[in-house]
Amino acid sequence: MTQLLLVDDDMELAQMLKEYLEREDFKVTLAHDGLAGAEAALSGDYALAVLDVMMPRASGMDALGKIRAQSDMPVIMLTAKGDDIDRIIGLEMGADDYVQKPCTPRELVARIRAVLRRLQAKTGEGEARENSQIKAGPLALWPAKRTAQWGELPLTLTSTEFNLLQVLAQNAGRAVSKSDLSQQAMGRPLSRFDRSIDVHMSSIRHKLGLRDDGQSWIQTVRGIGYQLTRE
Repeated sequence: MTQLLLVDDDMELAQMLKEYLEREDFKVTLAHDGLAGAEAALSGDYALAVLDVMMPRASGMDALGKIRAQSDMPVIMLTAKGDDIDRIIGLEMGADDYVQKPCTPRELVARIRAVLRRLQAKTGEGEARENSQIKAGPLALWPAKRTAQWGELPLTLTSTEFNLLQVLAQNAGRAVSKSDLSQQAMGRPLSRFDRSIDVHMSSIRHKLGLRDDGQSWIQTVRGIGYQLTRE
């Protein structure tokens, strides 16, 4: 059974979600504050963590920061409905996805499965070709190992950032629509007001830096999506 960590100070809600997730064949451990959640997440025992934003001792953002300082494990944030700031900050800090509260257990399960499915798919793509490499300009990706390199230096990416950059690298020199990026890299259709991809792209751009001509390596193609330049 896939082991999940659910961190939320609302004990009644957390227990209800735990029971539902376990009926869906997940094994769930609960924590009720950010410090305990970050410590548990860094134990290496869990395939994915779900973090509420508002918690005592340390917020979900604090916990996410501690996790990202040491691990690229998938993280889904639970954010207040309509609170765009929390969602954007969480994605900028390296969250893989978010679910608005109040949420239905069914929606949370769908998001968890989408994140795990795309991670497993990308990991399994090259198991028989462990050294298989995708190359685009200074970028090199090894999908089987989930590792990346920019020039001669290792490139640290979250799970979602890796997936997005892999799709762009496979289509280097061509524009990829946001719809295709959402389906191929995030495992779900693009919703109307979803800015997740834009925030992830901003983070990736920051990590890649600028070209010699001062332009970004990832270009926005108006009305379509994004394009990774080859050189």
